[in-house]
Amino acid sequence: MGLFFGTDGLRGRVNEDLTQNIAYKIGNALSILKDRPTIIIGSDTRISNSYLTLSVANGAMSGGARVIDVGVVPTAGIAYITKTFKADFGIVISASHNSGEYNGIKVFNSEGYKLSDKEEERIERCFIREKVNAFPDIGTYEQDFTLIKLYRKFLISASENTLEGKTIVLDGAFGAAHRIAPEVFRRLGANVVAANCVNDGLKINDNCGALYPENLVKRVFRYKADMGFAFDGDADRLIAVDEKGGIIDGDKIICGIAKYLKKLGRLKKDTAVGTSHTNMAIEEELKKCGIDFIRTDIGDKYVLAKLLEKDLSVGGEQSGHVIIKDLATTGDGILTAIIVANMLINEKTTMSEALNIELYPQTNKNVIVDDKFRIMNSEELLKAITKYNAELDGKGRLMIRASGTEPKIRVMVESRDSQENDRIANAMVTTIKRINAEV
Repeated sequence: MGLFFGTDGLRGRVNEDLTQNIAYKIGNALSILKDRPTIIIGSDTRISNSYLTLSVANGAMSGGARVIDVGVVPTAGIAYITKTFKADFGIVISASHNSGEYNGIKVFNSEGYKLSDKEEERIERCFIREKVNAFPDIGTYEQDFTLIKLYRKFLISASENTLEGKTIVLDGAFGAAHRIAPEVFRRLGANVVAANCVNDGLKINDNCGALYPENLVKRVFRYKADMGFAFDGDADRLIAVDEKGGIIDGDKIICGIAKYLKKLGRLKKDTAVGTSHTNMAIEEELKKCGIDFIRTDIGDKYVLAKLLEKDLSVGGEQSGHVIIKDLATTGDGILTAIIVANMLINEKTTMSEALNIELYPQTNKNVIVDDKFRIMNSEELLKAITKYNAELDGKGRLMIRASGTEPKIRVMVESRDSQENDRIANAMVTTIKRINAEV
């Protein structure tokens, strides 16, 4: 990670951590890295999106870029449109699952892949200089909201089956999926119950979507639905709910898809990819089915890097980022939902039967801190980690990490004993707070 970019692009509170000046510099940097580039730009529904979109566009046009604004579109849509349109870069203005006061900037290359850490560092190095072309070599800005049709057509084509007879609840989180997800599932024949599928940036991710699947559970019961799918603000995450009200997280989805692809003979090298946060039960379940499992650092771009390096088929994160590499270049919540629905139809089964995997209990806590890097390098913290890992003694895991997008230290304890998990997690939180309070 660079100074500004985190595990998933650049993110922060608007006009505090993320200013129009930084947005301008990112746009301008792309015109330095590539002479007169064509840049596709889109956003979710946040009220700060126009502000930041125009700032990025101004920076890019100063250096001679052609900017095409496609409007509100999921992150995966920008990746797909950028690749299909043969643009040089794609930019998403979104803070993904964060609340409305946050926003962010993600950059994709011409192949629809998120930039690597080294490429993001190259952008940051360009911040120290500015490219300003003289007339008539300035860039152009245009809007083409019809380009989302390319992505919509792709999603529809990804379904092998009609979804007729299926009642599906969709929670759009008042975000980028609010229109396209219900539209796609209706065109595929499903009876769609659309929840929080309105363009409202003030409500984005607010007690809805992938972070609050318990609300989706209620709707699945109310409408006697076959399944429910919840997206986050930019629709690159998916959390599902089965017909019995069971919450299906990203770990279970990855496991189910990997097992399904293996049955079809389409799981390359019989291997799936997860992260250091993936539940231990998933690794054990895959092993029973003859599937190897590889862990990466947390961050879907690290999962993708491993998928590309090893030429594998599927991977993702517990949070709901799922990458089906043979179909997409990034995590795509809507695509993943379509694949899961088709899997259930082809297997003639229900979601509760196909994805019923008993996970190890996990205790997850977040601690807001002043300087996460100082704390992560604290000798006191390292001693505490060593102590509690010894107590778990291979029967569980303790993971402490700094958030890549927020001023937080994240604590995760996993074992079969939920009370032990709580005890260790609370002890680590106390330690982190004590270190943070030290001057």
